[in-house]
Amino acid sequence: MVARTIPVQPFDLVVFGATGDLARRKLLPGLYHRLQAGQMPEDARIFGAARSELDDEGYRAMAREALESFVTKDDRTPELVETFLNMLHYVAVDASSDEGWSTLAERLGPADDGRVRAFYLSVAPRFFGAIADRLAGSGVITPDSRIVVEKPLGRDQESAHALNERLSTHFTEAQIYRIDHYLGKETVQNLMAIRFANALFEPLWNARHIDHVQITVAESIGVEGRGSYYDQSGAMRDMVQNHMMQLLCLTAMEPPAHFDPDAVRDEKLKVIRALSPMSPTDVARKTVRGQYRAGTGGASYLEDAEDADSATESYVALRAEIANWRWSGTPFYLRTGKRLRTRMSEIAVFFKDPPHSIFTDQVSSLHGNALIIRLQPDEGITLRMTIKDPGPGGMRLTEVPLDMTFADAMGAKNGTKVRMPDAYERLIMDVIRGNQTLFMRGDEVEAAWAWTDPIIAAWGASGEKPQPYDSGSSGPEDALMLLHRDGRRWREIAS
Repeated sequence: MVARTIPVQPFDLVVFGATGDLARRKLLPGLYHRLQAGQMPEDARIFGAARSELDDEGYRAMAREALESFVTKDDRTPELVETFLNMLHYVAVDASSDEGWSTLAERLGPADDGRVRAFYLSVAPRFFGAIADRLAGSGVITPDSRIVVEKPLGRDQESAHALNERLSTHFTEAQIYRIDHYLGKETVQNLMAIRFANALFEPLWNARHIDHVQITVAESIGVEGRGSYYDQSGAMRDMVQNHMMQLLCLTAMEPPAHFDPDAVRDEKLKVIRALSPMSPTDVARKTVRGQYRAGTGGASYLEDAEDADSATESYVALRAEIANWRWSGTPFYLRTGKRLRTRMSEIAVFFKDPPHSIFTDQVSSLHGNALIIRLQPDEGITLRMTIKDPGPGGMRLTEVPLDMTFADAMGAKNGTKVRMPDAYERLIMDVIRGNQTLFMRGDEVEAAWAWTDPIIAAWGASGEKPQPYDSGSSGPEDALMLLHRDGRRWREIAS
């Protein structure tokens, strides 16, 4: 298989928060790899913008260290590194004052030069509005400009709406890119290809044939180092409302009429609006919250959050239902948590058992077919099948996985491994191309908050604290009961 790289047009990218962790770990290495792949033109310009008093050479030195830390030695050639570093520039700006903005405008040059301008806001959300205002005030926004904002996009529906309103003062909806790096993962996009480019699964992709769906995002690390920030959000705001909601939408949405940004996002929005709302009684019965205890060499959540009375959850499990013809009666179980047994993200689609089995003596030991879409750490797809156990001695059935790991199945080329692009690489190039398919629309964000806000409110009104769970475990015991009551069980979070 030959990967096709389509170059993008010359552009200017301004990264606010250019000295931060995301820029060092993901954005700069990702841009370097796009140059290496021949997708980014050498006359593209990348401007770092932050409060630190650096010049171009100082920023290039910082970027060189980032490449040495986060790009493999085999991928770094001296000539290409120098070419990339020469594309970098730096402007000291202050989002809370007028300092540096005229310099940024001067260095970007005329607003009618025809180049795409992208402004990436890798900063705290409280600065989004101020930066948008000052971009407009300094005259650097062009008709072909785009603004990229990271989550959290508000902390409830009201604040998300206010943010959308403020951004729309200076940018049209077509210019606003709300980034969710999960949507840039190869496997997530392959979920759409599997469903809509193959006749095999789509006829079965409904409540008649699918028993239930499990979506898991497990992390082995805690919130150490960012406990005070995380304690203001929790797992529901940090993961469920955005990342997991997007995975749910892509799994459950109807086929769009065309593969274009608004058609895809229209169908995702329909899924969110079809989610059955949860009353306080539903919240008590269909959701579980947890906090990790100390263990496996780490502190407890309460210690990491520096608040012994914190009622913020580091774990959430819930049972969601989609009230439409395709999915009526098919539950979607979502779970996410910190300090669990291992790091893994997957979507598991469990099909119903055959309506009649002729192998009656072996049915109890077998499970139905399941399609497992792995997002991390090893992106790929597994289809669990039942076959005859090889050998004489009668008809003995066994389960086997049909496994495709993308790095193995698609990465081999001429006897070597082809590197799979990071999600941020793909998404940044989509920004430059003006392709919003993998980005959230404003009404999507607000609709997701409209569903999660009552759950968060019910937790607060109950006065109950999250259930403690052991670090290195699969989460609270009540999360197991959430499925046991339905006669089902979670897939193992395997270490």
